[in-house]
Amino acid sequence: MSDYLIKATTYEGKVRAYAVRSTETVEEARRRQDTWATTTAAMGRTLTITAMMGAMLKGEDTLTVKVEGGGPIGAIVADGNSKGEVRSYVTNPHVDFELNSKGKLDVARAVGTTGNLSVVKDLGLKEYFTGQVPIVSGEISEDFTYYFANSEQVPSAVGAGVLVNPDHSVLASGGFIVQVMPGADDAIISKLEKQIETFPAISSLIQDGKTPEEILEILFAGENLKIHEKMPIAFHCKCSKERLAQAIIGLGDEEIQNMIEEDHGAEASCHFCNEMYHFTESELEELIQR
Repeated sequence: MSDYLIKATTYEGKVRAYAVRSTETVEEARRRQDTWATTTAAMGRTLTITAMMGAMLKGEDTLTVKVEGGGPIGAIVADGNSKGEVRSYVTNPHVDFELNSKGKLDVARAVGTTGNLSVVKDLGLKEYFTGQVPIVSGEISEDFTYYFANSEQVPSAVGAGVLVNPDHSVLASGGFIVQVMPGADDAIISKLEKQIETFPAISSLIQDGKTPEEILEILFAGENLKIHEKMPIAFHCKCSKERLAQAIIGLGDEEIQNMIEEDHGAEASCHFCNEMYHFTESELEELIQR
């Protein structure tokens, strides 16, 4: 089954929901970043939620998420857009710990709890939309729940989970976002809270082969679920040799000349996909001319 997400509403349109299977997408990010298990879980949760937030955008809009909690993995950065294309990287990929007291990967210890979660959206306007909140748990899902309530003023429940194989590859990954729309009364909110409190671990549901549709049907048991859209998601990097060439040009003629004289060329890699690009002396000379 390839990765995809769905957009849906329930409770007669008073609640909207997103659910995603992101196993292959997170595995591709893990492979490119060479992350260890705990880091994979932290980055994978962030990437999964970013994919769903991207699905909330329109047209050519994009967003960048940054989780920086002061922990040993440093910053987690993820990009997403409205087409289901996401990518991510982490400052320190080789961080791992023993399981925590609940027998889970100790994501909070890796992420830290003393920093911020920020979201920057490019909505095609003169100014970017920027929202920032303090990290409240370091578990990622709770931090995004807090972000939606406080930065976007949308009461939400966010869940994301990643299961990792002994060889560090991704066994299962997925997530959901449930948001309460204006008009939802206390009875709906109370029922939702109970449903979410007793909901199984989403990564386990993905491991069991449950689809995003089935996940929401389990979550909203007994309620009429209306699915509005289904869209594929995938790891996709927008880097290119030309983009990196522009970055090198930005260093200035003197720096490029030093690359020619001292290194007889240049190598540059992309933070997100770790693709390596090579520039020969003649190519660098051409950049000076440009």
